[in-house]
Amino acid sequence: MQIPLLDLKAQYASIKTEIDKAVARVVESQYFILSDEVSSLEKEVSVYTGIKYAAGVASGTDALILALRAVGIGEKDLVLTTPFTFFATAEAASLLGAEPVFSDIDPETYNIDPVKAEKTIGSLPAEKRKRLKAIIPVHLYGQCADMDGIMELAKKYKLKVIEDCAQAIGATYKGRQAGTFGDISCFSFFPSKNLGGFGDGGMVLSNDEDLIKSVKKLRVHGSDKQYIHDEIAYNSRLDSLQAAVLRVKLKKLDEWLDGRRKVAEKYNAALAGLPVVTPKVAKECVHTYHQYMLATDKRDALMKHLNDNGVASRIYYPVPLHIQPCYKDLGYKNGSMPVSEKAACAVLSLPIYPELTGEQIKYITDTIKAFFGDVR
Repeated sequence: MQIPLLDLKAQYASIKTEIDKAVARVVESQYFILSDEVSSLEKEVSVYTGIKYAAGVASGTDALILALRAVGIGEKDLVLTTPFTFFATAEAASLLGAEPVFSDIDPETYNIDPVKAEKTIGSLPAEKRKRLKAIIPVHLYGQCADMDGIMELAKKYKLKVIEDCAQAIGATYKGRQAGTFGDISCFSFFPSKNLGGFGDGGMVLSNDEDLIKSVKKLRVHGSDKQYIHDEIAYNSRLDSLQAAVLRVKLKKLDEWLDGRRKVAEKYNAALAGLPVVTPKVAKECVHTYHQYMLATDKRDALMKHLNDNGVASRIYYPVPLHIQPCYKDLGYKNGSMPVSEKAACAVLSLPIYPELTGEQIKYITDTIKAFFGDVR
């Protein structure tokens, strides 16, 4: 049996008629950039998340860059974040001339640990501490970070909070949606995301109207009046085709997230008792399972076994950001972030999507059981 990590063809088949109509609507209109489709999607995502204002942009990475710039991050500022995330989280700060400061993660949720983050801040020299201007918590794998702790930290040290919700649309913490806690939040619509387009796309949201006005100007070359440019900025516009596709998918999102949770429950039950760590759902969190991550000290051998037996699996993420080659000048070394480094050697993503059948789930878990039966 061959089981992909994500089956977007199955998803498309379930909504083909609606998607095809939406795409045809855009083609017939011949309005492809920042049309009514984009403004309608912005309103619909605002309603879904409960965040007042939204700006569609070209990608999740651009969402981070524009959000950071909108809150005033620039040259020589410091931005605190996790080393265990996709590269774009830190890259966005670096592209603006800021310097990322990494702080280790919680071993159960893989999200940034506010207690460790405060110790990291305390360890900074006084001159650097003055330059620390923001914190980017990442809601990794579809679960919110400890936002009470993050917001307390931000208040104490007067930090802007930019929520990286690229993997977490629909996730909640204490009944509130991801993205509703900080000054500004960033979402990705990359095709593999729980709400994914047919190409790149992203969105910035905030309850501060001025911040979103700033993002909307930044996304069109620093202009809010045609051919008049108040600042040097970017071409980062969400196109109408992506917006039309996402509007169809947004209506299905809660149903799909519920389906992911049901798959996760079946995995948890079937894998109980094996020498693996299944995902930990933190108290008062609702997980959306953008990824279902196992952890095992036999990760590489298990991944080979799964792949050899037709089950796709992948590592998110094999090299923490603090030891990436491009950040060698920051002075971090192996051992600087022990929890992140241990996670990077142990985590493995299994296929998870609502279209997985009971037969496929059984095949995946039986394959894992067979592996551990062989190595015990």
